[in-house]
Amino acid sequence: MTEDGTGARPLTGITVLALEQAVAAPYCSSRLADAGARVIKVERPEGDFARGYDDAVNGLSTYFVWLNRGKESLVADIKDPDDAALLHAILAEADVFIQNLAPGAAARAGFGAGALRARHPRLITLDITGYGSGHAYAQMKAYDLLVQAESGLAAITGHPAGPGRVGVSVCDIACGMAAHAAVLEALIGRERSGRGAALEVSLFDGMADWMNVPLLYYEGTGRAPQRVGLAHPSICPYGAFRTADDGLVLISIQNEREWAAFCAGLLGEPDLPGREGFQSNTVRVANRPAVDARVARAFAALTRDEAAARLRASGTAYGFVNELADLVAHPALRRVAVETPAGTALIVAPPALIDGRARPLGPVPAIGAHGAAIRAAFGAAARGRPGPGATGIGRPETGP
Repeated sequence: MTEDGTGARPLTGITVLALEQAVAAPYCSSRLADAGARVIKVERPEGDFARGYDDAVNGLSTYFVWLNRGKESLVADIKDPDDAALLHAILAEADVFIQNLAPGAAARAGFGAGALRARHPRLITLDITGYGSGHAYAQMKAYDLLVQAESGLAAITGHPAGPGRVGVSVCDIACGMAAHAAVLEALIGRERSGRGAALEVSLFDGMADWMNVPLLYYEGTGRAPQRVGLAHPSICPYGAFRTADDGLVLISIQNEREWAAFCAGLLGEPDLPGREGFQSNTVRVANRPAVDARVARAFAALTRDEAAARLRASGTAYGFVNELADLVAHPALRRVAVETPAGTALIVAPPALIDGRARPLGPVPAIGAHGAAIRAAFGAAARGRPGPGATGIGRPETGP
């Protein structure tokens, strides 16, 4: 089914049961909900713990508002036999099951991928973990910053003085993006084969994939990329420079043609590319202090507006190092309204435009807001077919 004037979306008719919390799994399921899937989110009585991360959005959590639009909230205790039976009744009709509990928790509760796939061959199961399975780290608790450190990301991020944290939950997001793509592929595959799939995506694998370039560089040269702050370890000049009015402009020179145009148009030195220490990118990287000092002197004599005009005239790629206050008013920023229990919130619109338009997003649910309707819809099936998880663990354990 395609998105058209009737409001039908690509995943209309798909049901997702999500035993999830925090960021990685909710990121994946939020995108499925945006595309029209019915996402039933299972929460503890106190709610997904991400509801308590902060209270910046009219008293609600920024993370929760961002990642849980368009979902239905069901409060359930997977240790309770009746609740376990209810979840199994939902799974009998579901297309996708997502869980990111602590390692082994879902299986101990009777919701392991193997058992579910044996009972429901068309079901697609997605286990989101910290480090994957089958090795010494498999049972480790994993949160975003821990994985930033373990994956080597922190070691190549930040100032030369020490490792740094990427300022957003990048490992969670990388994992959620990969998981979303894997679910969509599995849904396409099921259309051809009639069978679902057991998927597993970890925070570590998601970030390790993004670390391919520094890893391959290290293995090929024996040298790790250095932390260079707002600069590029293997391209020069590519970094931030202060203007006369205290702006901070970041420029990127990608090839020798651009370097020649920059030298002529901004530096006023068209012969510089032929001089010793400035002839090629490799030479400039080795001579970075002298190159950057020359570029810095030129920008220090220009205001932000003057620098922007010269950079545009020379065809140089540039951007200003903005504060969040600047992002609020950025001309490229797109926002979309979502309804929450505390009123309307404006979040950043999802990146993809559909036929030139952003999709409207569903509301953010209050804790257990859909429980009565879900229990009414699936309760009879649950009473007639108790699930195998009746003697499992209690409330969902925490995980990635």
